[in-house]
Amino acid sequence: MTRGFAGFLAMVCYVGWISHSAAQNLSTYGTPGLIDMPTAEVLPDGHLGFTVAGFGNTVRGTMVFQMLPGVYGTFRYSFLQDFFGSAQPTAPSLYDRSFDIHFQLRHESKKWPSVAIGLRDVGGTGIYAGEYLVATKTFADRLIVTGGMGWGRLASNGGFQNPLCFNNNRFCTRPPSGAGGIGGTGQLDFGNWFRGDAALFGGLKYQFNDRVALLLEYSSDSYTQETSRGIMAVNSPLNFGATYQLSDATQLSAYYMYGSEFGLQLSYVINPASPRNNAGTENAPPALVPVDQVAAASWNLPKRRPDQPGAQQVLAQRIKDEGLLLEGLQVEGGTATVRIENFRYGSSAQAVGRANRALANTLPPRIDTFVVVLLRNGLPITRIETRRSDFAALEQDIDGAWRSLARADVGDAFRMYGGVLSEIYPRFDYRLGPYIAFAFFDPDNPLRGDVGLQLNGDIIARPGLTFSGQLRQPIFGNLDQARRLSNSVIPHVRSDWPLYAKASDLELSHLTAEYIWRPRRDFFARLTAGYLEPMYGGVSGEVLWYPLGSRLALGAELNWTRQRDFDMMFDFRDYNVTTGHASAYYDLGSDYFAQLDAGRYLAGDWGATFTLKREFNNGFKVGGFFTLTTVSFEDFGEGSFDKGITLEVPLSWFTGKPSRRTVGQTIRPILRDGGARLIVRNRLFDYTRAERGPQLASQWGRYFK
Repeated sequence: MTRGFAGFLAMVCYVGWISHSAAQNLSTYGTPGLIDMPTAEVLPDGHLGFTVAGFGNTVRGTMVFQMLPGVYGTFRYSFLQDFFGSAQPTAPSLYDRSFDIHFQLRHESKKWPSVAIGLRDVGGTGIYAGEYLVATKTFADRLIVTGGMGWGRLASNGGFQNPLCFNNNRFCTRPPSGAGGIGGTGQLDFGNWFRGDAALFGGLKYQFNDRVALLLEYSSDSYTQETSRGIMAVNSPLNFGATYQLSDATQLSAYYMYGSEFGLQLSYVINPASPRNNAGTENAPPALVPVDQVAAASWNLPKRRPDQPGAQQVLAQRIKDEGLLLEGLQVEGGTATVRIENFRYGSSAQAVGRANRALANTLPPRIDTFVVVLLRNGLPITRIETRRSDFAALEQDIDGAWRSLARADVGDAFRMYGGVLSEIYPRFDYRLGPYIAFAFFDPDNPLRGDVGLQLNGDIIARPGLTFSGQLRQPIFGNLDQARRLSNSVIPHVRSDWPLYAKASDLELSHLTAEYIWRPRRDFFARLTAGYLEPMYGGVSGEVLWYPLGSRLALGAELNWTRQRDFDMMFDFRDYNVTTGHASAYYDLGSDYFAQLDAGRYLAGDWGATFTLKREFNNGFKVGGFFTLTTVSFEDFGEGSFDKGITLEVPLSWFTGKPSRRTVGQTIRPILRDGGARLIVRNRLFDYTRAERGPQLASQWGRYFK
């Protein structure tokens, strides 16, 4: 097993160790199945599975995500040792990337089996390309029987004439997948699907007890390419296996496959909607103090000693104790307006609730209305107006949070800059700590990374105006050992990243001046200048229209940028380009979010990027994207077009403690130059969304937490 797969295995083991959801049998391809063959089963909705399987000269690492109740998608990275052999002595092994998609056409019922249709290795090299129609039925809660028909690779053993030939002769033959199945195109081979010979497969799973299951499978895959290269022998179509449930989420499997190979597999299934510490380990909110006791507090008395703090000082400290910053306070008649910044809570609704509790426990009874203005670096985004009596009356109500939302007045905070406390600005912030940076799928090593120290510094000079910088010092790692140089025929806007890793030591990741403001109601604007990201500097401007609570937001961005020198310090290279995009963001409801960005990319190509994410209520996000531009598939090179998977996990999901920090990773099968977009910090939609969109209301259940 290579170092890259060892690193991938370590990451998967950690994720599985902290998870706690019901595991399900996953095949060597990482999908619900038997051993090598698929079943018609699916994971529970929203679940995320990881597998590492090895047998003979093959190792597969897979991530599978149940996107919809009946649809899952899969990304797989496979290592086939000595696949090319002496024909390619400098790189004899194959590192292969592939995607699958599976549709369950009907659920299992008392009388009828579940039925599914699926595609393996769509948009990859085609080495695993195959399609299937499969049915699965459970008997007596212990015996699961599966039978199906496969095409492509899944018809290489026991093949017969395709039944679809009777209606259409084009289904009788199957063109080669990718580039003959090796080193393929990355395109969707629509013309190949369900064409050529078909073959039958099937198998049994017997659940011996709560922990042990036995597997028997008849495979329709003869491993033609592997056997022809002498890296595997297929002596029998029968596979045998056993699985052992190590924990709710963790499964270990052992196999005897094709009469010649022994295999091992480790599988994990997690539920992103259920964090490790579901109840949380945060401090409980302070008890609500009766109004008469608040009135008698020393800071609310008509006369107090000079050494006693006033209500404003007490309120500021109490809000600070809740992980918030009080930036402004205004009292007019019976209304108190506070401007707060949330540094602690992933849910903005929880921050509003904690602020209202501090107001209720501090301000005199004559204040009967609280207005909380949510800020980001002093920028007013949303205001929430609450009656003091409603907060007290609904705190213990069984449905108090949602009733309080119905009674609250949620509105735009445009121009609500008043009452800024004099000591707030300028504000300084710095953070020194470790970092880890990954690069995936280098042909010489599928996982590269650096570990080092990172220093971040911010000066918030006034509301919306921020000066920011980041320095990185790599300490150890192998990013600078990447040997593959770009062969791109279009401008090398991203594919020269190994040269940046080699030439840099101390890295200036970014150094910018940024101003974000509200030009009018429902609008936001941003202007950023400086060293914008590790590879580019310049000027970036953006405007966003985002009505409060709207599912739709529209934005436009224009950038003039120049490529930075390889040492990632202060010098520039000759390449410069003007880029820009028009963007549409739409909350589809039921945890789904879509984004479309259309415009000009760093290589001067024009096109669009489509992104679809599933966003759980706790902030865990799983998504995918693809980009098509005027760069042809041939000029793009390996992979044909830009595509990838995104994961974003809130730190609170791991720890159970409230936090706004997240851990994210974008996984691209290949990083090329077509469809490459400038990386700009604090793009306005993500910057404002937690306080602006439907997400604020959807998390109102944490209002009294």
